[in-house]
Formats: sequence, C-alpha cells, structure tokens
Amino acid sequence: MGEEKAKRFRSGCGCGGIDVHCHVVPSRFPLPAGGASVRGWPSMIAAGDCHATVVIDEKPYRTVSDACWVAERRLEEMDRAGIELQALSPMPELFGYWIDTNAANDLVRHVNDSIAALVMEGEGRFVGLGGVPMQDIDLAIAELHRVGGELGFRGIEIGSNINGVAIGDAHFHPFFAEVERLGAAVFVHAVRPAGMDRLVGPAPLQQVLGYPTDVGLAAASVITGGLLQKFPKLRIAFSHGGGTIASLLPRLEQGYSAFPAVKDIMPEAPSAQARRLYVDSLVFDADTLRRLVSVFGEERVLLGTDYPFNFREKEPVARIDEAFADVGLRERLTFANARAFLALDEV
Repeated sequence: MGEEKAKRFRSGCGCGGIDVHCHVVPSRFPLPAGGASVRGWPSMIAAGDCHATVVIDEKPYRTVSDACWVAERRLEEMDRAGIELQALSPMPELFGYWIDTNAANDLVRHVNDSIAALVMEGEGRFVGLGGVPMQDIDLAIAELHRVGGELGFRGIEIGSNINGVAIGDAHFHPFFAEVERLGAAVFVHAVRPAGMDRLVGPAPLQQVLGYPTDVGLAAASVITGGLLQKFPKLRIAFSHGGGTIASLLPRLEQGYSAFPAVKDIMPEAPSAQARRLYVDSLVFDADTLRRLVSVFGEERVLLGTDYPFNFREKEPVARIDEAFADVGLRERLTFANARAFLALDEV
C-alpha cells in the first residue's frame, strides 16, 4: 500500500468502502511447464469489446471483462461505487486444487504474480489475497510465505472445500497454524459446491444456489471442527454472507443442547463461535444484511461485491446505508471492520 494511503487508513480518515470480495483473472496464462498437456489448465481467447473467454479443457468456462486485469478500469468503477480499496483474490476456478500438484503450484504462482502486478499499478488502492495449492500442505505453506513476504499480500483466499474435504478437517491444521502464526487473513470462497446433482435448471444456478450452500457447510465445519478453539487468533471470513450458516445456526445450537455427541465435539456453543467468524455483505437484501449483523455481530460483517463479475452487488455502500440508520454501524460495515480483518493498521 502506498505511504499516503497507508497513513489515511491508519488515521481513520479514509472513509470509502473496503471491498474484501473481488476477483482477478490474468490477461494470459503461460503453457504448463515443459509444454505438456495438463487437465484443468486454463487459457484465454479474445472475445471482442474488451472481453476474453477463459477456456478450460477446450470448453469455455466464463467470459470476463478486462476489468479483471486492467487497473484503470477497476479504479474508475470503484470511484463510482464509493469503494476506496479492493482486496484482490483469484477467481475460484483458478485455485487449481484438482490439477496435478506441481502444475497447480505453477498456476497459483502465476495468478498471484498477476495480482501483485495489479496491486503495484493501483497506487495504493489494492491489496492482495493470494491463492495457495491447498491439496499439498507443504506447498501451500511455502506459497503462503511467498505472498505474505515477497509479494506483501494481506492474506489468502481458499475454497469452501478442497477436493471435497471440508476446511474444518484436522488435515488442514498445520496450514492454519502457520496462517495464525503469520497473522494472515483468510477469505473463504465457494468452489465446486456439493449438491449440484440436486439443482434443477441452468448452469448459473451453481453460483446462485450452490455457492451459498457450500460456504455454509464450510463455516459449519469450522465450528464443529473446533478450528477457532485450536487457533483463536485466526481471522477467517466467509463469502456470500456466510452462505446458509446463519440459518443453520439455530439447528446447530439446538443439536448442541440435545445430543451429547454434538456437545462433546464443541467446547463452546455454536452461536458463540459464530461471532468470531467474519462474513461479507453479499446477500442482495437489506433484511438479510440486518440478520447477519444480529447473528455475527456489528464488528464481523464486511463489505463484499464479487466485482467485476456480472452477478455482483453493484451498489454496496447504498445497500448498507439502506439497511442501517446508525452512522457508526454503517462505517464499521463499510470500511472499519475490513481494516481490522485485513490488519491495515499494521501496514
């Protein structure tokens, strides 16, 4: 972050929104090492009118605008929407968990380097949340160190599951131990959600319905797996308002009281644990946003948009203003909570 911008955030004078949920797609992808064909490796083809199509395994995955990789475009739209700072993270399909491990590591590093280049071009208005190859804990820790040290990112983005394994699983404890030790923020985004075979309708329902379901299960796994008891200083946020977890919590709380086996795995009540999680504001509804504040607390809800994709919150500050009359609360949700989550005062 530029020196003047850092001063503004440390002093509390920067009052524009901080968007913790916005993505980057590189303008190009290199060929895999050695030129070998790697299943799941992405490429880009021009789609005209400042757009390009991400192609994976010879099939179009998503057509995106150049706002995914052009700093000037992002800055113009940020000014219009009242956003002071974006935390840039990979488009989730670029996590590469399902790709051969060494190739996935190469892909993640390329995406992270692309984010770092945008951060440099952004003149203090971008920070980075990098990807890590979570299918290999050692490689993930190595990239965690690289993005936090060499690239200066504020944290990382991980998927709601890693090839079907919940993030609350004990297998990932060594990774989260290092995240906590380094003080990095973790943003959890839905990826390849469970239950797609149960959806009736077109492919976009994956984003509309599948994503919040999987994020809710990921958050539940953090609670039932005791992740925050083991790593109490971990700062972890969930996309899409935490998905379904706000609706699941009353059942989980009741189960905690009704089933000894459930209580045995949780030394702290689910509702209390939930107030140590962060969630973003991406719920498209003022009533639901008020519910998030009620469940997670006034200091745990962060502004998020899913920029620059079409299915996003285009007026995030106005949505918060609509939901809350209290100026201090609006400021917390618009920028102050994100400052704490991203540890911007420690820049």
